[in-house]
Amino acid sequence: MPDDRYLTYMGLAPKRVPHWEHWSDPDAETYLTGIDYYEHPRLCRLKFNELYPEFRLGIPRTDAPKPRPKEEADADAHVTRWGDSTTATFQHGEAFFNSPEEVFAFSPLEHAAEFRTDKMPDVVESLDFSSEEAIAATLKQRNPGPRKDGEASSVGFYNTMFMWPLLTFGWELFMECCLDERFERVMDEFAEINRRVFRAISKLPVNFVVCHDDIVMTNGPVCSPAWMHKYIFPRYEEYWAMCKAEGKEVIFMVDGNVDAYAEDVLACGARGIITEPYTDFKTLAKKHPTMFLAGEGDNRVLLRNDPKEIEAMVKSMAQTAQICGGYMMDVGNHIPWNVPGEAVKRYIEFSREYAIRP
Repeated sequence: MPDDRYLTYMGLAPKRVPHWEHWSDPDAETYLTGIDYYEHPRLCRLKFNELYPEFRLGIPRTDAPKPRPKEEADADAHVTRWGDSTTATFQHGEAFFNSPEEVFAFSPLEHAAEFRTDKMPDVVESLDFSSEEAIAATLKQRNPGPRKDGEASSVGFYNTMFMWPLLTFGWELFMECCLDERFERVMDEFAEINRRVFRAISKLPVNFVVCHDDIVMTNGPVCSPAWMHKYIFPRYEEYWAMCKAEGKEVIFMVDGNVDAYAEDVLACGARGIITEPYTDFKTLAKKHPTMFLAGEGDNRVLLRNDPKEIEAMVKSMAQTAQICGGYMMDVGNHIPWNVPGEAVKRYIEFSREYAIRP
């Protein structure tokens, strides 16, 4: 019997609308469970999942106490508070590349084995990309299987295409170089790395592939449609066809307002999109009533902690779920450490009351 998450991914409208939440709020866990997260992280999380199983949070391996993080940013380290620790560095290629000439001279393929080392910028996906075999060996360890029909099993990949140059070179050099014809060879080499990746992913014992690329910001696209149709969308279509040929469905994850490119993403073969509340969810739901769709909830509402505003937000989300059989409850711009536990409790309780289909 398929579970509700699987049914939702497939647009099949289960009665109870599931959650897919981005969670980094240990203080709320303490508030909701009565157990100090930092003193007993495992016990606290176990209690949280007992009380709120719809969130499906991972369980820490040990109950060893955790140090309480500072709330202020560390400008020297380029990090800030995130969950029970800090973010990764906000410096990426800036520490490795100093000029457009260095970018144009760089060969991703020549350095494919080094993205797991400190010789290269942090590109989130720290793998040996030198061969499909090397990639497959790592991914198989993370996803041992077995694959089961009707199960919402998934694998994620952060650098579907757009993130590669952004993380490798940093925002400023990426923007400075991306329109130069010399950049085409660099993008072609990143594309070849990802062919290896997606050949390996297509063979994994999972039913869904979550492909992440932040191709937009809160106010819309970063790069023009012409650039996207040259460098990005054809690669999506190629890679996702590999997954679909092996019986896997693709879910696209993107921050920001994806209105301008949602139709392109779906045309490339994605089953659905998880994004942020800046996107026009109801228009997408009406146009594609069986797509997977999540991220309409807004943490700015939770931060204000107004009961009536939170209730109105959840009711609106539940209305979208009536339109779209693949809709999930999701605060798309994250539930970070400074969201009050009381607001989280209200969000969950209103979801339990309203996020039900007839």
